[in-house]
Amino acid sequence: MQASIITTSLDSGKRWEEASAQTLNIEEYMHVINLFPDIREQEIHGFGGAVTEAAAHCYAALSEAGQNTVTEGYYSERGLRYNMGRIPIHSCDFSLGNYTYIEEGDKELKTFNISHDEKEILPLLHQALRQAAGQIDWLCAPWSPPAFMKSNRDMNHGGSLLEEYKESWAAYFVRFIKEYRKRGIFIRYVNVQNEPQAVQTWDSCIYSAREEGDFVARFLAPAFKRAGLDDIGIFIWDHNKEGLYHRIRDTFQVEGCREQVAGASVHWYTGDHFDAIRAVRKVYPELKIFFTEGCVEYSRFADSGEVQKAEMYAHDILGNLKAGCNAILDWNLLLDENGGPNHVGNFCAAPMMADGKGGVEKHLSYYYIGHFSRYILKGARQILTSSYTDRIETVAFVNPDGSRTAVMLNRTDIPAELVLREETACLPLRIAPHSIVTAVLRP
Repeated sequence: MQASIITTSLDSGKRWEEASAQTLNIEEYMHVINLFPDIREQEIHGFGGAVTEAAAHCYAALSEAGQNTVTEGYYSERGLRYNMGRIPIHSCDFSLGNYTYIEEGDKELKTFNISHDEKEILPLLHQALRQAAGQIDWLCAPWSPPAFMKSNRDMNHGGSLLEEYKESWAAYFVRFIKEYRKRGIFIRYVNVQNEPQAVQTWDSCIYSAREEGDFVARFLAPAFKRAGLDDIGIFIWDHNKEGLYHRIRDTFQVEGCREQVAGASVHWYTGDHFDAIRAVRKVYPELKIFFTEGCVEYSRFADSGEVQKAEMYAHDILGNLKAGCNAILDWNLLLDENGGPNHVGNFCAAPMMADGKGGVEKHLSYYYIGHFSRYILKGARQILTSSYTDRIETVAFVNPDGSRTAVMLNRTDIPAELVLREETACLPLRIAPHSIVTAVLRP
């Protein structure tokens, strides 16, 4: 087999350095990572990031060269090759402030208008489409209904959706999706609620498992059906992995819910919990599982270096994919040099950050993400692997064109000499300390 070996390494300063190689037909039994391309798992839908108002606002302030760096860097063949993305339905914490698309108290949505998004958000989305090689599938999610629809009359600080506004809120989803589609932004998936168990100082709303299931079964799915939006995939949970299995189980207790739900979404803020994804894969094999948010929060990881940040990303992406995720969506595409803007000061890092002078800095995490998003193609299937050690984290795929992609992460201080093997085809590799290597094998 012909092989391409792509390396990003701390000690050498390499970033996506590519070398060609040829597999050898030899017998090797020690220090081996085996590929089993005939044992296939979940299908991959793609990779992407979130176009928040914060990202769009930072993008609008960049020079033309800086803007090109962002959109080319994320969506073009030369960059991360993103084919998916996440869009908040009106404001989230990474917005300039709370806002909605209607006037306060407008239950009938007579004032619905997305002109707010036409200023900065939609221009970034359209430029992403111009850079992308193909269609981008977008997922949208709300952080809170309008204040008047909630029990606490506040978009922030939790609260819950009032019964008398559930039909109106479902209609709001429909209007948003249709208005965006009119403008060429193809929203394919929707989450019911971002982090439905978190009372936050920013935009937030609480749903119990039963409340979320009831909203899907009695309001959201029927609204989509009436509007001819049967192609929308409805996702539930959109919160941390540790609660995934029990939340799905309990939500599906609501009559008529399960058959309307296409999948569930997860975040990373309570730790790895990869086995929670495996549990859902076993019990609910029909569901898609999307990772929809993770970032390096300054409130918890202010002192982390670029290597630690990049390895956090790669470890989680690799573990999520190995456990059964179908898509990986990062949080903000772009933030300013302070980790914002954020209307409650909840700052974090992003793979690209504005430098305050019209330019953009690509962080190491950007290149680590690329080891997955550039070489695991849409429609790929995960294949099983076996490894001689747990020091090298590994996940592998067979792509629609028949090529095999294996991503290997070394977070240790020790180099590894190993052989990547499929049957008798062997590819000798050296994985340097604190490095990530992607090998693409072509029959």
